[in-house]
Amino acid sequence: MKIIPGVKVRGFILAAAFSAALGFGTHASAQVQHSYLIDLNSKTATDIGTLGGDTFAHGINAAGQVVGESRGHAFITGPNGMGMRDLGTLGGSYSVAHGINAAGQVVGLSFTAGGGEHAFITGPDGMGMRDLGTLAGNYSDAYGINAAGQVAGDSGDPFITGPDGMGMRDLGSLGGTYTHAHGINDTGQVVGYSTTAGGTQHAFITGPDGMGMRDLGTLGVSQSFAYGINAAGQVVGGSAIHAFITGPDGMGLRDLGTLGGFFSKAYGINAAGQVVGESLTAGDTYHAFITGPNGAGMMDLNSLVDLPAGAILTEASDINNAGQVIAVATIPEPEIFALFLAGLALVGFIARRKKIAGEFSLG
Repeated sequence: MKIIPGVKVRGFILAAAFSAALGFGTHASAQVQHSYLIDLNSKTATDIGTLGGDTFAHGINAAGQVVGESRGHAFITGPNGMGMRDLGTLGGSYSVAHGINAAGQVVGLSFTAGGGEHAFITGPDGMGMRDLGTLAGNYSDAYGINAAGQVAGDSGDPFITGPDGMGMRDLGSLGGTYTHAHGINDTGQVVGYSTTAGGTQHAFITGPDGMGMRDLGTLGVSQSFAYGINAAGQVVGGSAIHAFITGPDGMGLRDLGTLGGFFSKAYGINAAGQVVGESLTAGDTYHAFITGPNGAGMMDLNSLVDLPAGAILTEASDINNAGQVIAVATIPEPEIFALFLAGLALVGFIARRKKIAGEFSLG
């Protein structure tokens, strides 16, 4: 009897391989998340390491020092993402770093010994964590820092500080009850998002030193959110379901499109206007993206770099002027990926055997 290999057999084996992988031991999860420093010039991806467990990178400076969170603690690396160091906390159990300037001053959030959640700043090269306090209550978080050490963040209301994190000042709002500050450039222009008097969230930009909040509008929908700003005042973020970039000084939102899916969002921008973020693909999976100068031509970051087997860059959060990008990758656990590859090999082996059997039956 002639047997014709079909998709049902291959599907069964694949399903068995996946089932075995998902059920492999109680100690292994289906995937882990690592952060990489992507060098677009050499097309290399450097794993920045871990303090144990998943690692999420949030900011990068001109030297390639990376900051973020790993195993519940803020970290900093050396230049080019090498050598992760635990920044500690303000006395509590958790901390996360969001931003870093050229001198290596880091800002973020830490639990305090008294149970609060407070913004912090460090000295150069991440040395010496200092509590920035709050505007009121027991909460603050710092997201951006410029060359002078001015910090932008949130403490119920948005704030900016003076140089070296001194003196927290309320930035106001667009007329609503909630405002969040996220990015800051070297002139002290701050971007974020605020509820308007009409109750919708809109992206904003301020003038130098955080003065004078201005509504950036939307891409024709009800909401927009700003996350990053460069030296020229170009702003990036998302408006409902698409990433955007503006012209200098936040003028004119432009849709950056997607990688084929319906959603994208931009997080970082460098002096040349290269933008990074995340987008859904036509296959309905999240991939990190990068654009050319001035936001031109969205590209899948995965297609521009050599990655470890099975790794997928899902989100890019920042980019420096040297074209170094930090991105989070989803990676299968080694045991699970090995089982998956074994299943694929078994599919190929059976398909070849059945093809040979079919050829003999024809003879």
